[in-house]
Amino acid sequence: MERRQGEVKVAVAMLALAGIVIWQAGTIPSPLYAQLGPRVAPYIVGTGLGILGAGLLLAALSGRWRAEPEEDGAPDLPALCWIGAGLAMNVLLIQPLGFVVASTLLFAFVARGFGSTRWARNAAIGFAIALLAYLGFDRLLGIRVGAGILEGVL
Repeated sequence: MERRQGEVKVAVAMLALAGIVIWQAGTIPSPLYAQLGPRVAPYIVGTGLGILGAGLLLAALSGRWRAEPEEDGAPDLPALCWIGAGLAMNVLLIQPLGFVVASTLLFAFVARGFGSTRWARNAAIGFAIALLAYLGFDRLLGIRVGAGILEGVL
């Protein structure tokens, strides 16, 4: 059990975070006329965190999930640079190019940071996810996140 202490702590922290997100989502004022109010997304995120936390806890307690420390404990600097560059690029490009393009690039750079070298595939996956997120916010929730250069198309 002592080897699994860290994993159990991470899972419990994830469950606690889920509880906080769901609790705080309940405090968001929701207009009576809205079909889907501003509480929907936080409830979905909180539920997802709860499911993930429960799965991690079960895996940690059964011994199927074990965190293995790095040999030297040093961070992977190239990976951090790819991820940092993606985040910086997202911040710089979201206004001029729009949410979908900036998020697509962010996804591709983060995927590269995690070791993937398939740029076209990563960009296609990132584009699909960003487009779904954009349409969900814009069409479903009525929250304008900015289409940027794709404004005429979307």
